[in-house]
Amino acid sequence: MGLALIHHLFLAAAAVTDNTKGLTAIGRGIVYGGAAIGPGIGIGLVVGNAISAMARQPESAGVVRTTMFLGIAFTEALALFGFVLAFIISG
Repeated sequence: MGLALIHHLFLAAAAVTDNTKGLTAIGRGIVYGGAAIGPGIGIGLVVGNAISAMARQPESAGVVRTTMFLGIAFTEALALFGFVLAFIISG
């Protein structure tokens, strides 16, 4: 019985000849997942350091907040590039 199951699985695997759609979907997931890791870490660092700076010098909170939002915007642009690249890969 086990040999028959292996034989059927082998025939099913041999019948599939076009793997491009599946491999493209996996590639898109890997590209966007990899592209989202860096900006996620970057935004965490930017916000964490901004909160530390505001806690140390509350009088400069307005300038720090503005700089924090600029840093978040630039870091988020990297995630957007990864998102676009994932769609370019799909063709």
